[in-house]
Amino acid sequence: MDISVFEVVGPLMIGPSSSHTAGAARLARAAAVIVDAPIKRVSFGLHGSFAKTYKGHGTDIALVAGVLGIKEDDERLKCAFAIAKERNLFFDFYEVELEDVHENSVLMTFILEDNSVREIIGSSIGGGQILIKRIDGFDTDLSLNSSTLVIRQEDKVGVINEISKVLAQYWINIGVMTVKRNERGAQACCIIETDSFIPKEVVEGLKRIEYVISVQAINAT
Repeated sequence: MDISVFEVVGPLMIGPSSSHTAGAARLARAAAVIVDAPIKRVSFGLHGSFAKTYKGHGTDIALVAGVLGIKEDDERLKCAFAIAKERNLFFDFYEVELEDVHENSVLMTFILEDNSVREIIGSSIGGGQILIKRIDGFDTDLSLNSSTLVIRQEDKVGVINEISKVLAQYWINIGVMTVKRNERGAQACCIIETDSFIPKEVVEGLKRIEYVISVQAINAT
């Protein structure tokens, strides 16, 4: 019996592979949430096993589906290319060698409607689990197994304190907080994993803080 590579192989994903299809879709969907802006084009630089087997496992279709916001258990996943065409989303794939990443990794370069560029490197590490390894040059190692805030800010005294105050106001406990910067006094990336759902009111409150550039909330599902 012939079985399509996109047959459902479990209750929470479209197959055939949890890492190459379901994980890839989840990875690209998370990246699109982090970008949080209208996307004109996305280039997928495929590394390692992703580069070698992406057509056979449907990794290419899964990645496009994720950018479109299609979840890994959604039957529309297999129609991602057609849906992208309807939405005027352009995409391409190429092979790339990345350093210090899992063999199932991808460099996603987003060209936005205003022609600005965002880059995210992520890995699908098996069983549908993912890691966001890098966001616009900042090392991150995000698993997204808990609700997470990604905050871009100016590297100024007092910003982290103001962020903590907003979260405390809404009784949101910080599980893990990591702040990365590539240069003192320039921009920084603050990653906060929380113990609870992050409502829109928290995001809006954080955006009002002086020196905060952008805020994205990725709630665990």
